Amino acid sequence: MTFEHLFRILAARKKLASLIFASILLLVLIISLVLPKTYKATATVVADIKPDPVSGLSQIGISTQTSYLSTQADIIQSANVANRVIHALHLQENSAMREKWMSETEGKGDYEAWLGERIGKGLVVKPSRDSNVLEITYKGADAKFSAALANAYARSYIESVIQMKVDPARNYADFFEERSRIARDKLEKAQQKLAEAQREKGIIVTDERLDVETTKLNELGAQLVLSRAQLAESSSRNTAAKKTAESLSDVLNNPLLGSLKADMARLQGKLQELQAQYGDNYPQIIETKANIKELDSRIRAETSKVQASMTVNDNIAQSREAAVQVAFDDQRAKLLKLKEQRTELAVLEQEVTSAQKIYEALQSRLSQINLESNSSQSNIYLLSPATEPAEHASPRVVLNMIIAFFPALLFAVLGCIGVEMRDRRIRGVHDLRQIPDTPVLGVMLAPTARIRNDKGLDSAKLNRYFSSSIQPVRHDRSLAS
Repeated sequence: MTFEHLFRILAARKKLASLIFASILLLVLIISLVLPKTYKATATVVADIKPDPVSGLSQIGISTQTSYLSTQADIIQSANVANRVIHALHLQENSAMREKWMSETEGKGDYEAWLGERIGKGLVVKPSRDSNVLEITYKGADAKFSAALANAYARSYIESVIQMKVDPARNYADFFEERSRIARDKLEKAQQKLAEAQREKGIIVTDERLDVETTKLNELGAQLVLSRAQLAESSSRNTAAKKTAESLSDVLNNPLLGSLKADMARLQGKLQELQAQYGDNYPQIIETKANIKELDSRIRAETSKVQASMTVNDNIAQSREAAVQVAFDDQRAKLLKLKEQRTELAVLEQEVTSAQKIYEALQSRLSQINLESNSSQSNIYLLSPATEPAEHASPRVVLNMIIAFFPALLFAVLGCIGVEMRDRRIRGVHDLRQIPDTPVLGVMLAPTARIRNDKGLDSAKLNRYFSSSIQPVRHDRSLAS
């Protein structure tokens, strides 16, 4: 079917097409006028995603803004918020709604759940894509009631968000309170155990006492090293004195022995001079020999005194070294015992420190949880409340008529084509092709048709519609008219 054929059909059946087109538009108009009017009220809320000033945590965490707003939209449409709306507006006391519930459910199920589902049908929540604003729209048959429900949903949503934050915080507060009590008991027991151990060991200030005892041990160690060095020196000098006393520095540096040895040298020189002049029985020679002998005895006696003093010094060094060694051993044993006690006390102190840290951490967390559980602030704020709409939102007669224009036009065309298919008429030359075994002698033009030339229609144009060649009928304008 060509457009020319379609236009011929519509022109021939324009009354039917107009009737169908007008009927559909009239039907849409009647339906638009009959349908009950619906009013739409919108309240907007904004979600502040900045960190919570109490907990210090971000409101959306690692989630994206889109998923966060979608979650908030689901919360608004939840049964919890609907139940809050019912109690806020006292809808559960409405006798008409209760009678309707009885008639529909015969009293089965929960009335408030049914009522919440009923009022939720008119709720539409639209999260914004480029901001943190949520539009809470309610559609209803009454303008004032729609605005009240939109505002009630917004307020109930904010209350639900606060409750969702406060209820877990209160549960956590009870948990942390119990854990804090247990931690406090453990800390007290650890402190009591440490105090008993300190009293038993006689240690009050453990670190200071350990430092003092360590200093004493270091001093005794230095004295022991010095005593051993002095003992080694005195022992070596005493041994040397027993072997060759005359070569010792103490003997050589002794002034008395030096004086005696000088006198000895002088007398020996005098003896040699006298022996050179006189005989051995010369009185001065005998006297000189007696003096030399006496002087040698005194030198030997003084040397023996020096040797005895070295022996005494060696014995004193040995005694001192032994005493310092005993004191060092006692101090070391005492220090080792103190370190052992200190290790035991360090374990107890570590238990006290650990219990103290756990208790302080629990107390800090408990304080924060108590603040959160008592907080009445939310990150959701009512941006603009819903107001009573002045005009209804639907049905919109003009818009419905504009929308129905194209379907009505389509049905009018389809209706004309359907009637044409049931009652076929020859509308043009191409319709003759659909009739088999029908000879065509020629084509008569309409009286108002324009004639291009004297020959009328060309045979080439007719051959496009028929398989066999035909000749146009010669005619003149008078005949055509």
